[in-house]
Amino acid sequence: MKIWAHRGCSLRYPENTLLAFEKAANLDGLEGIELDVQMSKDGGLVIIHDEQLDRTTDGTGFVKDYTLSELKKFHIKTINNELSETIPTLNEVMELLQKKRVKLNIELKNSKVMYHGMEEKVINVINKYGFEDRVVYSSFYAKSLEQIRKLLPKAEIGILDTKASDCIYKMNGKCGANAIHPYAGAIDLDRKDLEDINVRAWLTEDLYPEKQTGKVIEIRKLEEAGITDVFLNEPEMYL
Repeated sequence: MKIWAHRGCSLRYPENTLLAFEKAANLDGLEGIELDVQMSKDGGLVIIHDEQLDRTTDGTGFVKDYTLSELKKFHIKTINNELSETIPTLNEVMELLQKKRVKLNIELKNSKVMYHGMEEKVINVINKYGFEDRVVYSSFYAKSLEQIRKLLPKAEIGILDTKASDCIYKMNGKCGANAIHPYAGAIDLDRKDLEDINVRAWLTEDLYPEKQTGKVIEIRKLEEAGITDVFLNEPEMYL
């Protein structure tokens, strides 16, 4: 089983921050780091999961309604209410990880808000730092992945959805995906139907790291279901 850090080491550190990414990048045996990209009002690429600022920062409203300089003034919430980390840009993340061997799974957060031109902007940053061969692009929005495939014919692309069968349906369409990223609890296909496919699964209990469940993930059961990779908030516990 390949282990990915979901928004960095997000159980112990603020999600999608340079701190969480740095802690993850220093873990031995980690496959990669998953993060989420959105765009500011003036086209800056920022790393944040929710379309709105309210849950994870001391700001409010939609990410898309603020300029990059305005977004950088907000701070990320922590369990102890310390406000030291800010919303990172994709460039800042690449600067941090440039000399690390870790892979990246970049989720394009454009299924609810249409960020026009984001695909090309992200690819340009990745190419700038020489990360082309270490990135998996993913999204719930098939048309976004179609654009990635058009711009990068050899890209590794994972289609997101809840059910494995829905992922397969989309993958067999025109989205250009060569991997599926379903919910771990919705693997509704036989293992033989998933052979030769990278199945990178996410967990609903990991969607909001601040709501700790204390649940221990049974890696063996995930493997038996045909899952090849898993995104975890606490990857350090499973390496």
